[in-house]
Amino acid sequence: MTIYPAIDIKAGRCVRLTQGKADQETVYSLNPAEVAGQFKQAGSAWVHVVDLDGAFLGEPQNLETVKAIAAVGLKVQLGGGLRTRAAVERALGFGVSRVVIGTRAAESAEFVADLVKGFGDKIAVGIDAKNGKVAVKGWVDTTDTGALELAKRMAGLGVRMIIYTDIGTDGMLTGPNLPAQQALAEAVASAGAQIIASGGVSQLSDVVALAELARRQPNLHGVIIGKAIYEKRLTVADALAAAR
Repeated sequence: MTIYPAIDIKAGRCVRLTQGKADQETVYSLNPAEVAGQFKQAGSAWVHVVDLDGAFLGEPQNLETVKAIAAVGLKVQLGGGLRTRAAVERALGFGVSRVVIGTRAAESAEFVADLVKGFGDKIAVGIDAKNGKVAVKGWVDTTDTGALELAKRMAGLGVRMIIYTDIGTDGMLTGPNLPAQQALAEAVASAGAQIIASGGVSQLSDVVALAELARRQPNLHGVIIGKAIYEKRLTVADALAAAR
């Protein structure tokens, strides 16, 4: 199972929002690239980056910061405001290894299909769910679309990586929603899609629980860990060891 330590960027700073609320922000570093360097030193190969300004405004706002993170030598998985092909191309040109399509995936299957055709495995879809329903535009709006329904649709288009965030647990340090993650993984397994779990990891035992689930459900590919790292409840090195 792959560990994806997370960096959320707002106004060029490394921050965390509680359940995506812009007015509940904690700043952890003024230098996200320095944080990425610490992740690399700990042994991580990947970093999950979210351009929060991009998510709220609809187009990436922090690509220079993302470029600096990529220059550290980590593979960057980037989400936030990637709602046009031009934005995707620009992000990839800045050294991003995989882009995450969220809002537009809920709006347009054709858009995702075109990206998969052009960029293959560099395209992931992010499904953020509140009570099982897909939330979009930086979690500001909740749709009537079910998370499982959207996941199956995306997998059917050839999307091979789906990031599933349970909003109810994100940033709360209450533990991941294991049944929801398992249900989503099961839903897309036959189509050959993999799942990255996101939301709720609070301690090392949560990583162990997800790793055990991944052994039973092999298409559970990885987990994104954010606040627990910044609050020093676990280290990246320990998470990597547990995942192995």
